[in-house]
Amino acid sequence: MIASLALVLLITLSGTVATYAYDDYASIGARFCSGCCLGLAALGLVGFVIASFLGLTVGTVALTTLICCLPLILLTESKRRVQFHNDLQRITPAVKRLVIHPDAITIGYFLFYAFVAVVFWQVFNRAMIDDSEGISTGLLNNFGDLPFHLSVITGFAYGNNFPPDDPTFSGVRFTYPFLSDFVSAIFVTVGADLRQSMFIENFVLALAFVGLLHRWALAMLRDRFAAVLTPLLVLLNGGFGWVLLYDAAKKDEKGLWGILSNLPPSFTVIPETTWRWGNAISALLVPQRGFLMGLPLAVIVFTQWWLAVGDKESDQQPIADPARAKRPSKKDRLPGKVAVTGMPLSVRRMIAAGIAAGVLPLVHAHSFVVVMAMGGCLALLLRRWREWFVFFLTASLIALPQLWWSTSHSAVNARSFFAWEFGWDRHDENPIWFWFQNTGLFIPLLVAAILWRGKNYLVKKDVLLFYLPFTLCFIVPNLIKMAPWVWDNIKVLYYWWLASAPLVALLLARLWHGGRIQRAVCVLLFIGLTLAGSLDVAGIALRSVKYNIFDVAGIRFAEIIKQQTAPQSLIVHAPVHNDPVFLSGRRSLMGYPGHIWTHGLEFAQREAEIRRIYSGAPDAEQLMKSYGVDYIVVGPLEKLVMRVNEPFFTRYPKIGEVGEYRLYEIKAR
Repeated sequence: MIASLALVLLITLSGTVATYAYDDYASIGARFCSGCCLGLAALGLVGFVIASFLGLTVGTVALTTLICCLPLILLTESKRRVQFHNDLQRITPAVKRLVIHPDAITIGYFLFYAFVAVVFWQVFNRAMIDDSEGISTGLLNNFGDLPFHLSVITGFAYGNNFPPDDPTFSGVRFTYPFLSDFVSAIFVTVGADLRQSMFIENFVLALAFVGLLHRWALAMLRDRFAAVLTPLLVLLNGGFGWVLLYDAAKKDEKGLWGILSNLPPSFTVIPETTWRWGNAISALLVPQRGFLMGLPLAVIVFTQWWLAVGDKESDQQPIADPARAKRPSKKDRLPGKVAVTGMPLSVRRMIAAGIAAGVLPLVHAHSFVVVMAMGGCLALLLRRWREWFVFFLTASLIALPQLWWSTSHSAVNARSFFAWEFGWDRHDENPIWFWFQNTGLFIPLLVAAILWRGKNYLVKKDVLLFYLPFTLCFIVPNLIKMAPWVWDNIKVLYYWWLASAPLVALLLARLWHGGRIQRAVCVLLFIGLTLAGSLDVAGIALRSVKYNIFDVAGIRFAEIIKQQTAPQSLIVHAPVHNDPVFLSGRRSLMGYPGHIWTHGLEFAQREAEIRRIYSGAPDAEQLMKSYGVDYIVVGPLEKLVMRVNEPFFTRYPKIGEVGEYRLYEIKAR
């Protein structure tokens, strides 16, 4: 784990130094947040390209790290080195001010980030639980996703899965964005265990996401309080689900206290109901690891767009120096902002935005589509043609090879992704009531913020113009199904919420800055907006409930598979989400049909043939031969979900056994 932490620190340092090439006036805290996300994304993309030729080894990681650390060369330039040194020196006075002469703003920022860090630590600590009872998760929403991500990580780390097969459907090009899992595989390669590899990445990306949201909102809104509220509104999203507390309390013997001491799994997304707007942390960031890396990268892009096309040459310091709110004076500005690099600051910003956008196809495809679509709309609204040309050119140069690679020879059925579907996942519910129920007062407050007018409109024209394209992230997913499972439209819908949150935060801040009554209204509205999401997050952090995924015998069996089989061996097992094979990194003939379906793959024939194999049908041997099966598992999961003809498999050599799990060799080694 120590090597993984050192790698994260080194990559973050390199990414931080890289920000001096395009972001002249950012605070050191904002630079660290950007540097962490850009560094990890670069580590994943560069590492994957190298590992595709050399395999994933310690030497590959060392070479990848060396390449990703090239931005440190910027420190050889005296002006950049001095600026970096000066930024680091500002940290010490900020710490002294917090300890010796604290002011309200400094204390507020410290408490805010300390609270966020504690919550994220506890949440991601329970994302994967590895104890004496096996591997489990503290989040019901992560019950199906965790073993899938583990299968991706182990495939790279233990199975030499290059070029990558789909870990749940062997023989098919893996088109699901996997860079976040590949980064975890890198950490496993240098010594971390599976739990540590995910926790390290998740925790630092989540903290960086909060810092980047804070910086973006502060740059746009120029209101410190609204900038702090923005990440809270983004992460604690929910609707009126908190009203379910009342019904639950009536049924509990201990009333409200009994429910609060043993919270239900979710108040925002509940299966088989019309509560579908899942909380960001419990339904998106933890189970969907690609989103956790894609969101902060997208926010980096949005921030650089805002600063570039609006001629914003500086922005407030959201983390390292919150008291500094003025634009730098001429004497404080970095001399030679054009001469140092030979290009205007706005162009450099757009190059950086293009790089961040360009790595998204293999990080999170939906984020890439949103970023490019929003960029196209903004280019038409904010006609800075040179800057937008630079952005799209840079993004395309990096993204197009990834798109070509991931779509060539793909078995994905594109027709399963698109269809008319009005009202998202509302079923038969009235669409207006559905959205009011799921988002609460958020939409009415958003409209109020846009229309609010005193001497001037609350939302300035440039902010409103920048926000306008993001309304498409709400409109289009309410008209078109954009994935085989319509709920996955939330991956686009959430960008509407993210872009809307600063406007709602600005309205709340305006109320807060008013009289006592307005301040009380602000507090009540904020509680109403975030209570459902807060209950979801509290349920993760405070509940002791675990959802078991792999038992101890299954984990030991996976170790035997790793010891007794070659890395790219093909294994047949039950088509379920939690078979021990997924911990071994070996290729799986077929995993959980639900995962395969959401990837747009046809699986019915293969599933039927696997059932024929286990039943010992006359064509069972021929089916295994045609697929090139190396091994087959006969265990409790296989017996649970289908008929297993155990005498049929006694003809094959048994090479491993743990408890009820047995591994048979089909093809001679």
